[in-house]
Amino acid sequence: MIGQLTGFVGQVEADRCLIDVNGVGYVVSASTRTLSVLPTPPETARVLVETVVREDAIQLFGFATGEEREWFRLLTTVQGVGAKVALAILSVCSPGDLVTILSAGDKAGLTRAQGVGARLAERILTELRSKVAKMPGGGMSAPISAPVGASVETDALLALAGLGFRRAEAWPVLSRVLAEHDGASLDAVIRLALKELAR
Repeated sequence: MIGQLTGFVGQVEADRCLIDVNGVGYVVSASTRTLSVLPTPPETARVLVETVVREDAIQLFGFATGEEREWFRLLTTVQGVGAKVALAILSVCSPGDLVTILSAGDKAGLTRAQGVGARLAERILTELRSKVAKMPGGGMSAPISAPVGASVETDALLALAGLGFRRAEAWPVLSRVLAEHDGASLDAVIRLALKELAR
């Protein structure tokens, strides 16, 4: 199995690139997010790879970060989400965005991706919501930041309610998190609260 490629960028297309490793050209499918950070051909690039072996083909999927690859693996565990749809989601959502979208139950955030309708978005939310806390929330985009106040408090409560926590159990934990982490972003507040509630 191929886990990483380091070589010259031969060419970059809309949904894939060619990486030349010692004269062998590997066609690697990737999200627009990953393709946008590749150096200009023919410079050298390092791409993390997920190898998918089927009866009729061996496909390589490339990622600029380990976080993106982890999310690709998780997304493709959902029925109806193949590699193409997972890359489409990762093209419009960074790993940090996905943490926020799934935590908040934001169906519209997922339907922005090509090939994701309302029904599939609902299935993704249902199946992956409980796995968000274990996933990396980093990635290439900056963390979502917002002033701590009523809006963060309300949004965090809504997100936790969407994950099945009652207000009575979520509110004390959320209050403590907000007090201890003054100025934290909504994304961080939700993750810290989930960590506490999971104990």
